Amino acid sequence: MKILQLVSDWKWTGPAEPMLVLTAALRARGHQVDLICPEPPGRANRSLWHEASLRKIDPVHPIEGLRSAIRWGDGERVRRVAAWLESGAIGGPYDIVHCWHTRDHVLAARALRLGRPFDAHPRHARLVRFLSSAEPIPSWPWNRWLFGAGCDGLICVNDSTAQSSRGLRRERPVTSTTGAIDFNELEVRRGRAEVRRELGVPQDAPLIAVVARMQPHRRFDLLLCALARLTRTRPDARLVILGRGSRADEVVVQPARVMGIEDRVICAGYRVEDYSDVLAAMDLCTFLVPGSDGTCRALLQAAALGLPLVGTRRGAIPEIISNGQTGWIVDEDPDAIASAWRQLIDDPQQRREMGEAARRDAQSRFQPDRYAAWMERFYETVRAR
Repeated sequence: MKILQLVSDWKWTGPAEPMLVLTAALRARGHQVDLICPEPPGRANRSLWHEASLRKIDPVHPIEGLRSAIRWGDGERVRRVAAWLESGAIGGPYDIVHCWHTRDHVLAARALRLGRPFDAHPRHARLVRFLSSAEPIPSWPWNRWLFGAGCDGLICVNDSTAQSSRGLRRERPVTSTTGAIDFNELEVRRGRAEVRRELGVPQDAPLIAVVARMQPHRRFDLLLCALARLTRTRPDARLVILGRGSRADEVVVQPARVMGIEDRVICAGYRVEDYSDVLAAMDLCTFLVPGSDGTCRALLQAAALGLPLVGTRRGAIPEIISNGQTGWIVDEDPDAIASAWRQLIDDPQQRREMGEAARRDAQSRFQPDRYAAWMERFYETVRAR
């Protein structure tokens, strides 16, 4: 198949990495997969264009990195996308155009109908949309078009979103899937002891990892309240936050100070080169609310590194964690979270067993080739209609 990954966001965030993992795996399976995405602005430190090039997935065309679904001058942009879809980079039209954001979705949908009556058959390519949000799709007229007639196939990150969207789809293909991660990027180079020395924590301190931007909607209030309860009986425990955020002081630093647990909270920052080293040095990983990446990539990575997991029932989390086997699914309640942490901290054998189960589960379910094979079958289903 000839597949085009069309992405309108230049940032290295959300679905960017899962998209590149899929692209590389599909190429390994013999498909021609091209990427069109925006070039980054001059101030960018890390971008999709740069990361794609590092993985030898060089974008074939640049597209403006605009955010709103409809902009002045889109007529010319739609014609340009239509020309790309008809010609392809090499050897004729694309079979699939896979979109990841609302803006690229709208451009592709308009391009596929360009110059045709509304009821005419679209152009050669079929449009597949990956919906990274795990929230139910509101049944607004715009959404009924965008996620109904506006795409040939819809992929959700969890079963409940897929089920709720079937009313918009009118028997068009819709499905859900867990994500995938690049296991080669999870190589651990530094030992646990070295990382803990760098973080300034005792070697035997129980470390609870949280990988998330420091924003209110990620429920740091729950995490800090749970830590305050845990440290009443386990004062040696630490919450280690891997991430950054412009509201870190408001969301984490000041509340922790008010609670008297500021010395139990370690802000490890946004890690790139040593991300796997730091995450592997933790004792368990907690994930309460999905961010812009609904596949919860950080949770998959923690499982692959052998950490037991603690998560809520939000989005895809309960479909990633096997409750009682690879970790615990808990209510959004500080006491429930603290109880799960305490159980894993106080029972090293259970912690090891759950961590190993999480590692095996990750090796089985989150491999790129498995993900690509699943996506390949879905593409064929969409093309067959």
